Amino acid sequence: MADLNAEPRMLIDGKLTDASSGKTFENINPATEEVIGEVADGTVEDMDRAIASARQAFDETDWSTNRDLRKKTVQQLKDALDKRREELRPQIVAEVGSPIGLTYAVQMDTCIDDFQYEIDLIDSYEWETDLPVHEFMGMRSARRVLREPVGVVGAITPWNFPFMLNLSKLGPALAAGNTVVLKPAPDTPWSATYIGRVIAEETDIPPGVVNIVTSGDKAAVGEALTGDPRVDMISFTGSTGVGRRIMARGADTLKKVFLELGGKSANIILDDADFASSVGMGSMTCVHAGQGCAITTRMLLPESRYDEGVEMLKASFESFPYGDPTDPGNVMGPLINASQRERVLGYIEKGSAEGAKLLVGGKRPEHLPKGYFVEPTLFVDVDQDATIAQEEIFGPVLAVLKYTDDDDAVRIANNSKYGLSGSVASASLDRAIGIARRIRTGTVSVNGGGWFGPDSPFGGYKDSGIGREHGIAGFEEYLETKTLGLPDPA
Repeated sequence: MADLNAEPRMLIDGKLTDASSGKTFENINPATEEVIGEVADGTVEDMDRAIASARQAFDETDWSTNRDLRKKTVQQLKDALDKRREELRPQIVAEVGSPIGLTYAVQMDTCIDDFQYEIDLIDSYEWETDLPVHEFMGMRSARRVLREPVGVVGAITPWNFPFMLNLSKLGPALAAGNTVVLKPAPDTPWSATYIGRVIAEETDIPPGVVNIVTSGDKAAVGEALTGDPRVDMISFTGSTGVGRRIMARGADTLKKVFLELGGKSANIILDDADFASSVGMGSMTCVHAGQGCAITTRMLLPESRYDEGVEMLKASFESFPYGDPTDPGNVMGPLINASQRERVLGYIEKGSAEGAKLLVGGKRPEHLPKGYFVEPTLFVDVDQDATIAQEEIFGPVLAVLKYTDDDDAVRIANNSKYGLSGSVASASLDRAIGIARRIRTGTVSVNGGGWFGPDSPFGGYKDSGIGREHGIAGFEEYLETKTLGLPDPA
């Protein structure tokens, strides 16, 4: 095995450190099922030290008010990561199972590039705003609105796009003047610990401003973070079930909570759409084994062209390239672990049991005996209330549903507890935009247009979350608002 030069230690109070217990846990390559390294198995005591360090750095240093220091040091972090892309790339592929092609985009390259957006906001953001003089109860006063950091942020990230999401939380939190305790998913710890090494060795970010605690325990250490009164905000990306638990844990201390949760997004193909370009891309549901919250996992086809669309999808799924994630020709690798594979296979079994037609895939591939792979899977004739049409599978599975007219398509798309993303395709841009406006989701792609970017807010309606990530809206999630009443200057 090649030396991946990964970082096994946590970052607490400015120092790279082992777990207080001395214990480690294994990092597994999901494509090979082999152990690729070990990582510090942090304890509740380690989390306590990390929170104390973050609290002290916020309360007793000038980090929260010294914008020049923040800009200089966060820029150092971005520049250092920029130089280390080729060292980081194989680490991400190995621990995430991501196709290497995605590291040249959202798994690594674009998120390092986009990190600059938050750094630039330190100078460009309007931190103070003067309001006009207002008379209230006979008194004339000027008012000034200040934006200040929230305080200590607990950031909890998942395993599907770990490096991107670590930066998506660190960037705005640090630029806004907060201190951070980052707890990465136990399946993908290196995508966080590597950042910790760079911070410790190549930046002047003060001790305690960023703390990274890894743990193989999915509950205890995270519970310590979400319930601690010294933590002012929790920023979480992950499943809706865990999001509910985090919200409940934070209730006693009335924490500010940002939640980016699950999705079951609909891809509406209108009857006048170019099927070759829209339906033919339906197999892209399987990119990164379908492990993306905003992936459109329901395709809605018009009754009048349903059979035509199904035939196109069948051909697309049967030829979809998957396998070894280090092969640039593959755009789908394995699922993250054995339990996730079994979860996906369970949903496939349930889909068939509830009457949907399994047209392609549906099992472990015979030619890949090692790795947590599931075949690209296509279900057609799916009832809109079926389990596979309602619950987030997080695997390479597309459910195809039939609709009669535009109103029916909108009803089916909105028949979901989720509201994260969606897509609409039509020969008429105005018609497509009209449909997009009626879909109750946080983002919608119209005729193939991309909504993702460092300046575009991302988040969901309903069970898909609370708040927004990226853009000004995402930056302001990490800020509090203070209003000053001032004497009338006249």
